[in-house]
Parts: sequence; structure tokens; C-alpha cells
Amino acid sequence: MGEINQRTAGLHAGTENNIRARSEKIRGILFVLAAGICWGSIGPFIRTFNKADLYSLDIVVLRSISTTIFLFLFLLVYDRRLLKIRLRDIWCFIGTGIVSMAFFNFCYFSLITISTFSVAAVMLYTAPVFVMVLSAILFRERLTKNKAAALLLTVLGCIFVTGVIGDAASLSLRAILLGLGAGLGYALYSIFSRFALRKGYHSFTISFYTFLFASIATIPMADFRKIAAVGTSSLFMLLFCLFSGFMTTALPYILYNFGLAVMENGQAAIIASIEPVVATLLGFFAFHERLTGGNLTGIVLVLAAIVLSNLSN
Repeated sequence: MGEINQRTAGLHAGTENNIRARSEKIRGILFVLAAGICWGSIGPFIRTFNKADLYSLDIVVLRSISTTIFLFLFLLVYDRRLLKIRLRDIWCFIGTGIVSMAFFNFCYFSLITISTFSVAAVMLYTAPVFVMVLSAILFRERLTKNKAAALLLTVLGCIFVTGVIGDAASLSLRAILLGLGAGLGYALYSIFSRFALRKGYHSFTISFYTFLFASIATIPMADFRKIAAVGTSSLFMLLFCLFSGFMTTALPYILYNFGLAVMENGQAAIIASIEPVVATLLGFFAFHERLTGGNLTGIVLVLAAIVLSNLSN
């Protein structure tokens, strides 16, 4: 009788663990999807900054600085203990902020100057390839057939969504190298964040130090006087800059880290590829931009990749 009760208790505990694991997986997927949606909603903010005569790296620096300020003020109120890091772990945040964020932005905006936005966007989405390969080497994540198929669908989907097919002529060797650099830099955020998460750091802490180091590294690349002048030109613009930093930078990176804590890097990278889909749909509904058959094909492929990536575990 005692053995039967123990088995029953064991089965009950196992069922509870399975339900908890499934719940965490769903929550992680929703976190990463929400992050991708936030990243994809940057269009209206970019247009407002463009009207204020800010472009490319100027906007990156402004977003990094505003995000750093927002997170610092938030953590002072929420829990200032989250501002503490161990000196021996600082390499994790130099990795997310400089090796990843600053390097990716340098490559990405250098590529834009010699190519097109659509080419740059597609080259950036080589990131899931780097994430999967590096995660397999560093964290022993399995590269399954479903993951490989999802990865292929993601790349093809981004090609169709961005309409890059007609821009092949703009791919010089330098453009390819810059594009691969952008993809690698973008991918390294997941890698260094994983190391920081394993060392017990909170998502808020990772995000704050990422943008602190990114701000320090990218300020010399942009016109800081113009950025400061725009950011302080009015109360509305100051609040708009802070909200932009929160909505398109702080919040999605925090959500992404929360999702990363309960799923594999490769899966998270594929799910986050919802970003160009959101950007395309937002352009269509909010700004009446043309939606082509190729765009729709790409949207379907990316959504299929997301579903397939979640069948691989």
C-alpha cells in the first residue's frame, strides 16, 4: 500500500512538473514574441526622429542613452540592488553592450551607406544562424531537423518580407562582410546574455549595463551635440525620447531576456524574427504602404518558422 501511495505521489509530482514546464515554455514564447513586436514597432518613432533631423547612428545613440537613463531611474525605485554587478563578471556586459550592440550597429549602418535598407535587414537576419551554431558549441544546444528547417524558413521569409530579391546587384564583398558582421553582432547579444543569466543576473540588470556600455561605445560615432539639442528641445521631445527608449529598446530587451531564461537561444532567435513582419504590417495599416505578394509570402514563411521552431523541443 505504501509503495502504491509513493508511486501515485511520484506520478502527481511528475504531472505538476510537466504542467509547470509547459507553462514556462508558453510564457517564454509570449515574452520573445512581445519583444519582437516592440522591435517591429519602431517605424513611427524613426519617422518622428527623422523629422527632427536625426538619422541612423544618431537615433541609435539617442535610444541607448534614453534607455540607460530610464532603466537607471527605474532600478533606483524598483530595487537598487539590481544595479550591483561583480567586477569579475563585467565581461558579460561589455559583451552585450560593446561586442554585440555597438559592433552590430557600426556594421549595420555602415552597410546601409553602401547598400539598401532591405539588403541590410536581410543580412541582419543571418543572426539566428550564428545563434544556433554558437549555442550548439558553447551551450550544447541540439540542432534538430525542425530547427534547421525553421531557420531556413526564417531567412527566406525575411528575404521576401523586406523585398530584397531585386537588390542583388548591391551586394559587394564589403557589403557581404558588413552584413555578416551585423548578423554576428546581433547574435552575440543572446550568447553573452545567456552567460549573464547563468551567473544569476536579473534581466533588468543585463539590460541596464548593456545600454550603459553601448552608449559609451557609440557616442563617439554620432553627432552628440545635435542629439542633445533635439532631446532637450521641448518637454514633449524629452518625454518622447524616453518613451521611445522604453517602448522600442528597454522593454523588448527585458522581455527577450525573460524569454531567454526559459528557452534555448536558437528558438528565441527564430521567434524574434517576427520583427520585420510587424514592421511590414504596421507600414501597411498605419502608413498605407504597399503590401506585395512577396511580403505576404514572407510573412507566412516567418510565422511557419516560429510554429516549427516550437515543435522541435
